[in-house]
Amino acid sequence: MPPPVTRRIPEDQPFVVRPNVAKRGLLMTGVALLLILPIACCAGLGMVNSADAQLRSQSVVAILGVVGCLLALVALPLGIQLWLIGSGGPVLALGPTGLWIRTRPTRGQAIWLPWEGVARISRRRWSMEKMLVVTPHDARALQHLGAFTALDSAALSAFYGSGLVATLNFADRSETEIMAAVAHYSAGRCQLT
Repeated sequence: MPPPVTRRIPEDQPFVVRPNVAKRGLLMTGVALLLILPIACCAGLGMVNSADAQLRSQSVVAILGVVGCLLALVALPLGIQLWLIGSGGPVLALGPTGLWIRTRPTRGQAIWLPWEGVARISRRRWSMEKMLVVTPHDARALQHLGAFTALDSAALSAFYGSGLVATLNFADRSETEIMAAVAHYSAGRCQLT
């Protein structure tokens, strides 16, 4: 029998972890600015080297237009991504009998695993993202979750070793607090690494 699946993690669990959209938004904005600022600086240097005052004023308008378009092209997908992450509800919930974890990083469903069904819980890092990685005893637990989940799960498995992950550094609780709760609620029923 496949494990229970729901659209959203229940919020009535003893320990619930939600995404921190502000932290992730600050990081994404910083990265976007690092990509856009060099373009604006190069264009600004070209404008300063122009001798003609009228040409210089037209260049300012053109540069502001290009930078504005670049910001809009970057801000729209980032905003949608942040909305998807934030509106999906909690990413992890722990209780004495098991855990709920999202099966997709942005939105979508969540799966419940009893502690006896969890083989290992570990921490992994890829780039700036620290993740709590849940490896079930039976890999078939993720078989009947749909095509989009299978696609997301394959990418997450390539990076982290399992398709069941929850953020540690972009959460509303600290990594230390989350790991302490995992150790407490799992009570030695799964391997922690």
